[in-house]
Amino acid sequence: MLLALAALAPIAAHAQVHASLVSAQRSVQPGQPLTVALVLEHEPHWHSYWLNAGTGYPTRLTWDLPPGWSAGDIQWPTPGLIKDSQGNVTGHGYSGVLYLPVTLTPPADARVGAPVALKAAAKWLMCADICVPGKADVGLTLPVSAEAPAPNAEVSAEIARMSMPQDAQGWKLAAAKDAKHVTLRVAGPDALEDPHFFAQEEFIQYDQPQTVAGNDHKTTLTLPLADDAEPVPDRLVGVLAYTDRSGKYRGLKVNVPFTSAAAAAAVVGDGDGPQRAGGGAARLSAGVLVLAFLGGLILNLMPCVFPVLGIKIMGFVNEAGSNRRRVTMHGLIFTLGVLLSFWALAALLAALRAGGAQLGWGFQLQSAPFVFALTVVMLVFALSLSGVFEFGLRATGVGAELQMRQGYGGSLFAGVLATVVATPCSAPFLAPALGAALALPVSQSFVVFTIIALGLSAPYLLLSAFPQAIKGLPRPGRWMETFKQVMAFPLYATVGYLIWVLAGQTSESGLLSALFGLTVIAMAVWFYGRYNAPGASPGRVRFAFAGGLLLLIVGLNLGWPRAAKATDIVWEPWSTERIEVLRKEGRPIYVDFTARWCATCQANKKIVFSSEEVKKAFLERHVALLKGDWTNSDPRITAELARWNRSAVPFNLVYLPDVAEPKVLPEILTPSVVLAAFR
Repeated sequence: MLLALAALAPIAAHAQVHASLVSAQRSVQPGQPLTVALVLEHEPHWHSYWLNAGTGYPTRLTWDLPPGWSAGDIQWPTPGLIKDSQGNVTGHGYSGVLYLPVTLTPPADARVGAPVALKAAAKWLMCADICVPGKADVGLTLPVSAEAPAPNAEVSAEIARMSMPQDAQGWKLAAAKDAKHVTLRVAGPDALEDPHFFAQEEFIQYDQPQTVAGNDHKTTLTLPLADDAEPVPDRLVGVLAYTDRSGKYRGLKVNVPFTSAAAAAAVVGDGDGPQRAGGGAARLSAGVLVLAFLGGLILNLMPCVFPVLGIKIMGFVNEAGSNRRRVTMHGLIFTLGVLLSFWALAALLAALRAGGAQLGWGFQLQSAPFVFALTVVMLVFALSLSGVFEFGLRATGVGAELQMRQGYGGSLFAGVLATVVATPCSAPFLAPALGAALALPVSQSFVVFTIIALGLSAPYLLLSAFPQAIKGLPRPGRWMETFKQVMAFPLYATVGYLIWVLAGQTSESGLLSALFGLTVIAMAVWFYGRYNAPGASPGRVRFAFAGGLLLLIVGLNLGWPRAAKATDIVWEPWSTERIEVLRKEGRPIYVDFTARWCATCQANKKIVFSSEEVKKAFLERHVALLKGDWTNSDPRITAELARWNRSAVPFNLVYLPDVAEPKVLPEILTPSVVLAAFR
């Protein structure tokens, strides 16, 4: 028997990932499949990606094999969730030492006694805090032998260690879907700890939590659909990853058709049970609690709260005389008033969240309307902190009467008032709590609100216990107004971030409408503040309220994200190759050369493609729509424009079947002009 020959494979010239090719057997038999594997050895904190990467792209192999050889697809091990330093999910993939098996099949007439060289070009994306494309030419040389091949035990053991997904024999699986979610029901012989479903296709939103209900042997996973998940396939295909009783990470192959919710429940049972977090669900952390306490504490520095801090404590002292115990009791009852108010707020938000879930609200930050609404709230409060208008002027006046009440009841009312007045005066500091209330389980959201309440009441408790410390408080002054205005800028940054999120959830025209809508809403706030200044007459106040409300309604209507319709226009990227393919298919084609900075282009799209008549005609005629985006310099588009003696956009072409040359449309478009071009 010939000794196995091995050639050193070329390896990746990247320090982050080392690539090589290995074989699970030491020789080749003619006509008999063999298993080889691409090995990627990741440096600590680096990773590469699975078949459905989430972000990034999966590892690829391009084979250079001798004549008659064939190669199968990569056999992907069960992937894991990739998270950044803040714990956010950024994709699906692998770290450490990874083996990606592939089955190669030699021809039946492979010449015995001659070595064979197996080569491939590997490409991958490797990421840590940054991402770097990687590539390498890998290969190995094996002898061709008529004898049974000797196994390479080390390689076989490493491939087995990879936890390849197993067939679902002995398991019951069923799937259903609605407009927002996919439901996967599982029942089987093994315990499912921390299950997470990895979809082979990209219609499941990879970076959002998956809700898990049921028990170890009968589990229901609710998976959020991606916003652009159109159309959703007829089957749910992927891998269900979980940890078994022994602590081993496993994968189960899933390939089931979508059925009705009732039919899916009938397959595996109803799956009811306690909710448990799965796949990156939000969890209460020490960092959230620290921020909650600091947020409550900062509320005391607002101009509508801080000036009465010392006065209220002195009221406790004057009322209780020199009785230290009674002074402390007033502080405790005041704190109880604050706690009751925040618990009421937490209960209200929990009820709203429950109602939203029943309405299919789902994972809120996946919803473009929710993100827009949150952006509006942040913008309005930022403008309030900047002094464009003031919240809570009349609430403060009403509260002054309550503050004058005597006894423990007065202290309780004062605690409630502190929450009522502080919340509108500086509501942006409650934004983290609102986010927690929407993401965390109800019991944990109550904990967050309790910590905020304790932060707000902490100075009152301390000063009630040590009244002499009042002398150490800084005097109220202009510094408080400066502090309040400075605090507006983190909110403006939050508005910018939310707009960035919204940009990924809506179309270009939808984002532009949202920006215009936010502008009108800002004008509504300014209008209200301009005509509702302190001392304004009742008529002027009514005028401010009516005008501000009208502008607010206009802004919300203009910017509110609309759900996609079946007739909505869907654009493909323009290319000359795509034009050729579509023309061979005999389809009519509409080409729009455009740019974001082109105001006429945006006006054309708004006027033409908001027309239901145009959308209906395009749908009936099966028109292909291609967009040449010239927002950034693109030599291909520049050359195409030059071919038509053009050097600017907008430029629109209509290709008709069996017509050699396309029609050139005018720069200013109307629905009738576009429809006429297709007649």
